[in-house]
Amino acid sequence: MSAEHDFSDVAPFTVHAPAEQRVPYLFNSPHSGRYYPERFLAMTRLGRHAIRRSEDSYVDVLMAGVTALGAPLLAANFPRAYLDVNREPWELDQRMFADPLPPQANMRSVRVAGGLGTVPRLVGEGQYIYAGRIPVSEALTRVEFLYKPYHRRLRQLMLTTHDRFGVAVVVDCHSMPASIRTGETGKSPDFIIGDRFGTSASAALSDHAMSLLKGLGYTVAYNKPYAGGFITEHYGRPARRLHALQLEINRGLYVDEGTLEPTAGFDVLKANLMRFAADLMALPEEWLLPSPLAAE
Repeated sequence: MSAEHDFSDVAPFTVHAPAEQRVPYLFNSPHSGRYYPERFLAMTRLGRHAIRRSEDSYVDVLMAGVTALGAPLLAANFPRAYLDVNREPWELDQRMFADPLPPQANMRSVRVAGGLGTVPRLVGEGQYIYAGRIPVSEALTRVEFLYKPYHRRLRQLMLTTHDRFGVAVVVDCHSMPASIRTGETGKSPDFIIGDRFGTSASAALSDHAMSLLKGLGYTVAYNKPYAGGFITEHYGRPARRLHALQLEINRGLYVDEGTLEPTAGFDVLKANLMRFAADLMALPEEWLLPSPLAAE
């Protein structure tokens, strides 16, 4: 058995599509996967609960209502601890592997140094995933059979949306630990909107997203400490009317971080997120047009 077969019984990702796409938006949940292959669990040094510490818990469920609003939702079923598609395809850590990495590997990225590469070395609380070194073939097959198909599907959704509407917006949805603090206030925000410091989405879109969340009574930070990862950076091209916005949700709003079980706040947050999504998608199209001075 190999990584090629880990998702032979369960689809590695799912596109939740509306009967008809009515808006130039699509939503993405790359870190909420909850299917842990038995072969992978046998390779880890962590128990079934501890290995879940890197999940964006239930973000796909929180955002599921966007399909009723006319927007597709792409969601990973594989867990982030197994493969992180919000990275370059070859951000790999040589310290993890028993044999040499291929020449295209980026071994010096900040994310690799932190143990959070494409095939992670650590889960969120700094715990090592593997008991020892693993074969490079593990990384290669996960990239070939899961990472690349995921990005092909995301790219197809983005381009199909752009072809149909003349503009496309991907909202990349994540969650963050309740312990996260921002430099400005030292407090934990309810949400963080990230647009790679203004390079992945129009300022009007980012400003509107923050205004809507604040209008719902939430505290919102902008780009700090999360400005967006590979997906936001790679797919956001505002000058081409391709926008990418990262949405970070504080897990303390809806989940017990000890048990990973939803709390009483889950349903309230889910309803508010659908109000947010509906109002965001009602943004006038001209607000998504590139500035006359916009450069590629």
